[in-house]
Amino acid sequence: MEVEETENVEANHDTEEAGNILVVTVPDVFKLLQTIRASKKICSVSFGPVTPKTSLPSLALSLNNNLLEFYSIEKRASTKTLAIELQGHRSDVRSVTLSSDNSLLMSTSHNAVKIWNPSTGSCLRTIDSGYGLCGLLVPHNKYGIVGTKDGKIEIIDIGSGTRSEAVEAHGGSVRSIATIPNGNGFVTGSADHDVKFWEYQIKQKPGQDSKSLTISNVRTMKMNDDVLVVAVSPDARYVAVALLDCTVKILFMDSLKFFLSLYGHKLPVLCMDISSDGDLIVTGSADKNLRIWGLDFGDCHKSIFAHADSVMAVQFVRNTHYMFSAGKDRLLKYWDADKFELLLTLEGHHADVWCLAVSNRGDFVVTGSHDRSIRRWDRTEEPFFIEEEKEKRLEEIFEADIDNTFEDRHVPKELPEEGAVALAGKRTQETLTATDSIIEALDLAEVELKRIDEHEEEQARGKVAEFQPNMIMLGLSPSDYVLRALSNISTNDLEQTLLALPFSDALKLLSYTKDWTLNPDKVELVCRIVTILLQTHHSQLISTPSARPVLAVLKEIIYARVKECRDTLGFNLAAMDHLKQLMASRSDALFRDAKSKLLEIRSQQSKRLEARTETKTEKRKKKKQKK
Repeated sequence: MEVEETENVEANHDTEEAGNILVVTVPDVFKLLQTIRASKKICSVSFGPVTPKTSLPSLALSLNNNLLEFYSIEKRASTKTLAIELQGHRSDVRSVTLSSDNSLLMSTSHNAVKIWNPSTGSCLRTIDSGYGLCGLLVPHNKYGIVGTKDGKIEIIDIGSGTRSEAVEAHGGSVRSIATIPNGNGFVTGSADHDVKFWEYQIKQKPGQDSKSLTISNVRTMKMNDDVLVVAVSPDARYVAVALLDCTVKILFMDSLKFFLSLYGHKLPVLCMDISSDGDLIVTGSADKNLRIWGLDFGDCHKSIFAHADSVMAVQFVRNTHYMFSAGKDRLLKYWDADKFELLLTLEGHHADVWCLAVSNRGDFVVTGSHDRSIRRWDRTEEPFFIEEEKEKRLEEIFEADIDNTFEDRHVPKELPEEGAVALAGKRTQETLTATDSIIEALDLAEVELKRIDEHEEEQARGKVAEFQPNMIMLGLSPSDYVLRALSNISTNDLEQTLLALPFSDALKLLSYTKDWTLNPDKVELVCRIVTILLQTHHSQLISTPSARPVLAVLKEIIYARVKECRDTLGFNLAAMDHLKQLMASRSDALFRDAKSKLLEIRSQQSKRLEARTETKTEKRKKKKQKK
């Protein structure tokens, strides 16, 4: 009885567990050890490759303000072991400036100015500042000038790593700073419609033992609109001012009298530069175009669609007419301003490129981006060829845009299930090349048919002349020549090739298919061609009167030909099955009666043994009788 009761209890317990579905939760599998709270939002986490003996695996955290923090996790608490905070900018890099000898690089951001060694990429100084929009390095590389968003001009002492002075310069943001070639000062342009000229001065401030750099405003010019960019010609003869009204004013530097007005951009000019010889001025605009102007007459030499978004920076290489441009499309481009050709396209940034700086010798370029990175691009010794670069760009554009050029009407919109067979609907350059070959074959065949008709008319009139076929057609008829072009296309590319065929050529191709059905080997190819063309151009075919006779003939012919092919295939399959059975029967003929023969052999052997034993016994009996 006790055994029966325990069995009943266990059975009831099993039924209760079966009725209640057990769900495994995260706390059942994982145990929470520590909660780490970073200073900013965490973007990514990575475990350290080396684990200290006294702790659990270490962690590296990447924060959204461009910081890296390293934590060592122990069983009781987590400790912050290291943080990389001062190497990179916390926000987007708005300007970069190289020194005269390319030994220093200054970059500005929303709350700091950083001095870098461009050769090693190491950060030498980090100085707190306002929101720097533009900057330049003073000759002799001891000071830096920064124009801020709140209208101040900050003087940065590079040696001490401090901000020595902040001058209330403008009533609006300082958008641009251009150095004067003689090195005595610079020009600023602001949103308060003012263009101001400044001079450097060395003065000893009250309470300081040593003299320091300061600036003083010597001239101010009022413009009609917000000033976006200013530039000074290398000979200090002209000053160019880009305004919010999409024009660029060229003024004489000494008298500030009006000289030229450059207009043609549809949106405001965001950047510009003047070549070293003073012959050319290039402007980049929010309308995505670069315009190259002659500075002598103000004529536009060329307007180039340069970037897929606003052009943010442009600069000539010193003593050349080569130039670099950067834009919001994340690209850096290298141009020839004499031939108006794009030489190179450099990719690497992950966000808008705001600024660039070119070295004196043009051997490297520095760019600053919204992705908070500063990148250096070095000129290599490897030569490149313009034609090859053009072909690469055309192929990239072609491959990127090829799937959006034509409409796939019969391609399923939903993706097939895993393991299902579906159309590999990607067009390639090979498929479009095959489409071109079909179109050429159709055109050539049409011309040949016209020549044949004209020859027949001449024969009917009594003018007998020997017909000379086109040698390009290799002695084939027009129909066979088109069929040859289609047969050369691989089976995998046939569908995409026909999808790219225009309707007029598709109608011509359908007219040839009725002749091809006479060849039993081409029935499958003809059926595929007709099916694809009908699915692709169905709406146009039913509304085109000239297509109805062709479709009516194809309906009768193709159905009959497919039925013949199906019957032939069925007959061949039946014959192959019959041959298979015959071969199987012949291969087993030697062993079919093996069992019966084996029994006969064994029975004969047994009879022989019995006979031998009988003879032996008889001999023994006879011997005994004789004795």
